[in-house]
Amino acid sequence: MLPFIGSRLKQAALEVQEYVRLDLATFYALFTRPRYTHDIVEQFDVIGVGSLTVVLLTGLFTGAALTSQSGVTLDQFGARPVVGRLVSASMIKELGPVLTALMLTGRIGSGIAAELGSMVVTDQIFALRALGTDPIRKLVVPRVLAGILMAPVLTVISDFVGIFGGWIVARFQLQVASGVYWSSVTQGLYMQDVWMGLIKPFVLGFAIVTIACHVGLRTSGGTQGVGRATTVAVVAGSVAVIAADFFVTQVILAVLY
Repeated sequence: MLPFIGSRLKQAALEVQEYVRLDLATFYALFTRPRYTHDIVEQFDVIGVGSLTVVLLTGLFTGAALTSQSGVTLDQFGARPVVGRLVSASMIKELGPVLTALMLTGRIGSGIAAELGSMVVTDQIFALRALGTDPIRKLVVPRVLAGILMAPVLTVISDFVGIFGGWIVARFQLQVASGVYWSSVTQGLYMQDVWMGLIKPFVLGFAIVTIACHVGLRTSGGTQGVGRATTVAVVAGSVAVIAADFFVTQVILAVLY
């Protein structure tokens, strides 16, 4: 039993070490040449535009469900008119960044891990190195840049759509006047909340993409290994999103509030 536990701990430490090495190599490649501009633009399209539909639907129904449920609770205190404040604060500070990141993990994390894993098991990574191309610059950096920069954009879109979905439910189900709802939305927001909602997606986007790239590049075992890598990327990315959200929240609360 003890040798098994020791082996697992050793494997976990090795994975962390390789992940940190990948992050350091990525940071170095971000600020040095050459840069593959075409690949960067392509990944912006794949990660940003390609994820827009799922983010819109997630934000819309999250805001609608949140308004519907919170309206019932607020009725017990006679506070139905402030439902907009609750929805806006919840979406911008917490639900928007986290749910958008989880959707990106399912859609982008799995795709990156499968794509890079397939390249590993078919020896395309070795072919790139043989041709003098750095796989980190060619494959990882464009995806990391797209993840870091597009996650906040998608989060902002999800926030607005979620608040709009809350307005639909508040207006037609809870019978809250539109002016009252939107006034409550603006009154319930503070600049610190906005900063929290904008800072989180940068960290979450970085975590999603780097974990997916790490898992994909560490794939082994043929096509079965690609399937395992895809599963690991989604599970590890989802856990990392929740954990990173907690720690980033604590840091922001300590600094801004």
